[in-house]
Amino acid sequence: MVIVGGGPGGYEAALVAAQVGAEVTLVDRDGLGGSAVLTDVVPSKGLITVADVMDEVTDSRQLGVRFGGDVGVDLRVVNQRLKALAAAQSADVAAHLERDGVRVVRGIGRLDGPDRVVAQLAEGGTEELEADAVLVATGAHPRELPSAKPDGERILSWTQLYDLAELPPELIVVGSGVTGAEFAGAYQALGSQVTLVSSRDRVLPGEDADAAAVLEEVFERRGMTVLSRSRAMSASRTSDGVVVELEDGRTVTGSHVLLAVGSVPNTEGVGLEEAGVTLDGGGFVQVDGVSRTSARGVYAAGDCTGVLMLASVAAMQGRIAMKHALGEAVSPLALSVVSSNVFTDPEIATVGVTQRQIDAGEVSAAQVKLPLATNARAKMQEFHDGFVKLYCRRGTGIVLGGVVVAPRASELIYPVSLAVRLGLNVDQVADAFTVYPSLSGSVSEAARQLHLRS
Repeated sequence: MVIVGGGPGGYEAALVAAQVGAEVTLVDRDGLGGSAVLTDVVPSKGLITVADVMDEVTDSRQLGVRFGGDVGVDLRVVNQRLKALAAAQSADVAAHLERDGVRVVRGIGRLDGPDRVVAQLAEGGTEELEADAVLVATGAHPRELPSAKPDGERILSWTQLYDLAELPPELIVVGSGVTGAEFAGAYQALGSQVTLVSSRDRVLPGEDADAAAVLEEVFERRGMTVLSRSRAMSASRTSDGVVVELEDGRTVTGSHVLLAVGSVPNTEGVGLEEAGVTLDGGGFVQVDGVSRTSARGVYAAGDCTGVLMLASVAAMQGRIAMKHALGEAVSPLALSVVSSNVFTDPEIATVGVTQRQIDAGEVSAAQVKLPLATNARAKMQEFHDGFVKLYCRRGTGIVLGGVVVAPRASELIYPVSLAVRLGLNVDQVADAFTVYPSLSGSVSEAARQLHLRS
């Protein structure tokens, strides 16, 4: 097995293949762990952890906590820690691969037909790698606007944020998807004055509308400026900051601008089309449910496929691909059971069917939406924003999906995810014991209420 790319899709696939006895070579260009570990998930969620602490300190005044002096962050120290954290996680991935017998080649991999990879070695020269199967897991990189080229100083992509030594006093975030919303919320909590520029009518246009409404209200209450229906056309530097020009002629000024306008797959120059691999109009590799491409023996996983660009999905795609290539029984990737989370404050976690599908008549379901403010533990901790929403099939009461908007929603979604994955009904969820008081009690209570409606 030859794997091109050392992110979650690549290294998880390598581990699966090696553990069942395959000879595995992984060609890695950017560092083991890929962007998920080095420039995206690990450092960004580390930054958000610091922002959460700042929010907790600020909100603790409502609990009667008093402290003297100003509370702030030293961004240089924060970013040094985040880089060290990413490097340590990458080293852990390397150690795991070595322990399981995976050979790692440092360099750039390019397909030379469907059964051979040519590696341009980092130390010079090339190496030809014959393969019974190839997995392409080359990831993606931040999309740039032609009129807003990142310079790493004032105009930034999200991979460049960790080189900042000082907190941006006025940060403009262009893009209100998951990445834009997460960074906007984090920097507002850290002390920046944030303006969020959204081309859509609300933040998080791809997420549950009720959840997005809660988050937007929280953002504005905390002092963020949200500009809806405002498409950014360009960003340029001034003598002491930046100016962003909007489509309607308005301008927004600030000290820095972060571009969070999507991702571009790393599929150019990899030899994919020459090997018979079909790409879509956006350059993403087309795959089926078991990660096969249109070229026999060539699989693909992760962000280069554009299939739910999550580290967990990339890892699962890679594992499925290797098991299929090695002749093991596998089930196709089931997107209907994938749980995801937006790491804002409050967090937004989802799994299963969506409100949009129900409203469109694609799924017939009963639903309950339970405000978090009625939960005893939430009252104790002064959590006012958020809710638990559950969907179930009418008649049978089988749980089809849910949304949790709450602090640590990424943890609270797990019982809902289990229910969806295992086909549990609302009575089975409601009859499981929860601790009192606990936020998870709201999941149980929502299931009890849903029993009456289903």
